[in-house]
Amino acid sequence: MAANLRDLTLYLVVLIIVSTLGPLQFGFHLAELNAPEDVITCRKTSISSTIANLLSYVKNSPNDVDCIPMTRPQFATVSAIFTVGGLFGALVAGPFTSARGRWLSMQLTAAFYMVGSLVETLSHSVPVLSTGRFLTGVGAGASTVIVPLYISEIAPPAQRGLFGAFTQISINLGILISQTLGYFLSHDSAWRWILGSGVVVAAAQGFGLLLAPESPKWTASAKGDVTQARRTLQRIRGKNANIDEEVESWGHGSGRPTSEEESLLHNVEDRMEGLLRRDTSRSNSPSPSTSSRPHAHKASKPHLGFVQVLKDSNTRPAIIAVVGIMFAQQLCGINSIIMYSVSLFRDLLPPSFSSGLLTICISIINLGTTTACSPLPDKFGRKACLLASTIGQGLSSLVLALSIMFGVKILSAIAALFFVAFFAVGLGPVPFILASELVGEEAVGATQSWALGASYIATFLVAFGFPVVNEALNRAFGGAGWVYFIFAGMAAIWALFIVRVVPETKGKKSVDEVWGRTRRVD
Repeated sequence: MAANLRDLTLYLVVLIIVSTLGPLQFGFHLAELNAPEDVITCRKTSISSTIANLLSYVKNSPNDVDCIPMTRPQFATVSAIFTVGGLFGALVAGPFTSARGRWLSMQLTAAFYMVGSLVETLSHSVPVLSTGRFLTGVGAGASTVIVPLYISEIAPPAQRGLFGAFTQISINLGILISQTLGYFLSHDSAWRWILGSGVVVAAAQGFGLLLAPESPKWTASAKGDVTQARRTLQRIRGKNANIDEEVESWGHGSGRPTSEEESLLHNVEDRMEGLLRRDTSRSNSPSPSTSSRPHAHKASKPHLGFVQVLKDSNTRPAIIAVVGIMFAQQLCGINSIIMYSVSLFRDLLPPSFSSGLLTICISIINLGTTTACSPLPDKFGRKACLLASTIGQGLSSLVLALSIMFGVKILSAIAALFFVAFFAVGLGPVPFILASELVGEEAVGATQSWALGASYIATFLVAFGFPVVNEALNRAFGGAGWVYFIFAGMAAIWALFIVRVVPETKGKKSVDEVWGRTRRVD
């Protein structure tokens, strides 16, 4: 692993950093309203009297109140509208990026992020703030479809699992940045600086993408320009890297420059081979040109649309699997912590311990464990990590519910930290990896849209439903923490789903091998 990492080029590292600014903004906007909720909704002028005093020199006059009055259901709607935009962006992004490419798609997400952040920052009413949240949601939904595709297509094959985890790492980094800014700036009108920071990150993404090339794999498969795709890949891998096997794996030839006559001859040979295969399908004699150019005869399959992948018997099991694990990712309850931890733990922790500070600790744990666990899917397998993560979150939910019910405050904080840490083991990064490994290239875009569409529907259910259901259960049964029994039950159900429905992709050389449709021959 270390030797392989030493072979990475600086250019690839830059491309990974620039592209993951998209998911980073997803995490940032997902959590941006968590800490300043009470300040934005006019319930408080600051979430921390200590911070407010330290930063008193940046305050406006005491009578200058800058907030947007909201009821709890209105705030839940403003929070959840982000996921509605995300759902729209995820559904549109798959077909768009398959047709127009990854680079243009990422530039458009940067534009949505910038405009949405600006509208949020300048908003003075619920509808305007909701509009900004919807626009940033569109950018977030599109980013979580496009960026994992782009990374999987530029990362070395042996490290795709590792670099695939960078999507979730960048989301967690965005959450940490947002929660940290929220802790220091959730007072008076300073909360607008939290929202305005999104404009700066979006601008950095837009300018950084000027250094990025189009995905070489997309260039070869969609545009048919294998020679240009090969040049791009060579630049990413380094001038001395051998990329022949990787280019051949695209199934569109080697991409080495040939004369016009050779290209015409190859085209004629390909057509003749196709006719011969149809007429003499039982023949075992290989064509000379086939043995000399092992992948040149493969024609690129037409891209499957959003509905087609569900109708196709080969891709339908993949859609069911990725939709299921995306629902599992959200319905095990992670966003109840990410989006509402400050208000959730406000009355559950000792007075000396700030819920805002606990939220920062949770974000640090989330980022640290996601980074530390990023090699695990390649080492132990995707399915094993998903199971460990789901079972761990379920047990943590159970402990969290009981500790809240019986008032064991320190145990509540510890359970919350373990809850987030187990999410990072598998449910965080693996769904993004699997969505591009369970189908062939012709169905990747549509499958990503199905996956992220499911994710945003489930996120909406948690974002909108958690505060309402939590409050209703607490009123009905008394006390607090009842909702986490539901999350524990959900974890048990999704663990069974993973065992029965989700296949392992680690070490598999083709989609057919993943689903057992062909025997592996080494």
